[in-house]
Amino acid sequence: MGNHGRLTPDHTPGRLRARTGPKRRRFSLAWWKRRAAEVAGSILLLLGVLALFLPGPGLLTIFAGLALLSTSFAWADRLMHPIKAKSFRLAKESVQSWPRIVLSTLGSLSLIAMGILWGMDFAAPGWWPIAERWWLVGGWGTGVGLMFSGTFALGLIIYSFVEFRVRGKKLPHEYKSEPHSGH
Repeated sequence: MGNHGRLTPDHTPGRLRARTGPKRRRFSLAWWKRRAAEVAGSILLLLGVLALFLPGPGLLTIFAGLALLSTSFAWADRLMHPIKAKSFRLAKESVQSWPRIVLSTLGSLSLIAMGILWGMDFAAPGWWPIAERWWLVGGWGTGVGLMFSGTFALGLIIYSFVEFRVRGKKLPHEYKSEPHSGH
């Protein structure tokens, strides 16, 4: 039996590692997968922070980076738990009524449409008060970002609808209520 597959503390503070037995090869496939997840998570976390100030889905990218890093680092796992709990609660609430579903869907489709229009690079209208080069800055780069965000949001709406309305999935107990602070 043993501890195969269980996460156990590593010698490095804040790290978790999978235990594979007494004779563990340092550069196994699992080791490479873990390092790839750590590098990808770090890059996504950095890009997410940058996207908070630049065009792009910053919070979603930060969430994805933390999700990857939480497989290896305890600090990332601690940060992920309240975010994951809040995300599941919001996902369930977002499909509780038809007006919410319709408005969320229209908002997602509006983002996709704005991305298409943004990428088409129309001339600046006469009412635009500053130089024309500042009209729809970014062209297709920004347009694709908007379309990606809208498509991602639409996918989340569909996922939430199927999981919580069609299948009737219940939230785990630890996700049902807001955590209470000790103050």
